[in-house]
Amino acid sequence: MARSAPRRPRPIAPVGRTRRSGRPPAGRPSSVGALAAAMEAVAPARLAESWDNVGLLLGDRAAPCGRVLVAVDWTAAVMEEALALGVDAVVSYHPPIFDPLKRLASDDPRQRLLLDAAQAGIALLSPHTALDAVKGGVNDWLAEGIAGGADALALSAGFEPLRPAALLPGGEAFKLVVFVPVQASQSMRDALAQAGAGVIGQYDQCTVRGDVTGTFRANAAAKPTVGTRGVTQEVREERIEMVSSAARLPWAIAALRAVHPYEEPVFEVHALAARPSLDEGSGRLLVLRAPATAREIAARLRRHLATKRIDSVCPPGCEGLRHTRIALCPGSGASFLSEATARDATLLVTGEARHHEHLAAISAGLTLLLPGHTQTERGYMPELARRLAVALPGVSFTTSQADLPPLSEASMRPVPALGARPRRPLR
Repeated sequence: MARSAPRRPRPIAPVGRTRRSGRPPAGRPSSVGALAAAMEAVAPARLAESWDNVGLLLGDRAAPCGRVLVAVDWTAAVMEEALALGVDAVVSYHPPIFDPLKRLASDDPRQRLLLDAAQAGIALLSPHTALDAVKGGVNDWLAEGIAGGADALALSAGFEPLRPAALLPGGEAFKLVVFVPVQASQSMRDALAQAGAGVIGQYDQCTVRGDVTGTFRANAAAKPTVGTRGVTQEVREERIEMVSSAARLPWAIAALRAVHPYEEPVFEVHALAARPSLDEGSGRLLVLRAPATAREIAARLRRHLATKRIDSVCPPGCEGLRHTRIALCPGSGASFLSEATARDATLLVTGEARHHEHLAAISAGLTLLLPGHTQTERGYMPELARRLAVALPGVSFTTSQADLPPLSEASMRPVPALGARPRRPLR
């Protein structure tokens, strides 16, 4: 007898309210795979740092998805909230799985949270540094706070990545250059196009052609289709250039050999370099039209980030310096010290830095403003939820209210433990 699919467990309702209390309205049924595709559209994984771990980290792509929670971190408190809201997925800005895992055991607090998510059928995804680097992402949002708003940023004297991202379209990994007699040009171009070469974006059969003169001499063992053995020949030829993906390159070369009239086809294969972009990449360099002091910029950031505390590291004699060139990176961006100084920045805004990085900044004459790691990221989460909702219409996206900064003032106010056991779902 066929068995029905098991029902997904749901949490016990908190005392004093119904189970549906506080839930976002359910959206049209979608899938976890569609959510992953929407996140890829918002924050392409190609922009993530090589050390990062982004995308769908836990879950079944075919599983239904109607409610999504967006948070900075996947913690026990966020797990509680996700269960209470009955969400199908959580987009956690920081990857819930970062370091390689050799086992998943419930006696480890972090691993237990992953097991609980899997048991509850909650998919986990992360955009992290891809969301930082993309145009309109966390870098640009932080820059708005430094500049004094989106309009002020648009009027800045300069704005570009500290480490520009580079993109090589998959269909343009190689350039294939072939030399053929003029009368064979059309058949060669047709054969290469049919093999998948010459595709650029939404266009196919893309070629560059030019007239050249080919010179060669066949030896005694050759069987030339043009000319005579031992006699130098000059032939009017065409140079044909077409791009190709790595996957289609063998087929293009096979097609080239099949239709080329020469005994020894003459062709070249050139690997193409990725193309840097000034719109996306790691960190940002902001050039202000109206220079500002670190104190003035800190005041802008307090309003933008909704935080009271911003630490600073100021080299001697730079207290009143008015800054024009400002480097920035959300989170932990002290690794950009060398790029910042190389680009003549006098101020670096990042979430946090270690003691020896403070000293390195002072030695380099670089002022630091440090609002806190998640403070430079947290305020972007509603915008991430909005952008995902646009990319995946009908699905409900909610910004977490339980996701709180782990650091607070020394008031002894308790902070939810990262690995505290969440309320277990019903069996």
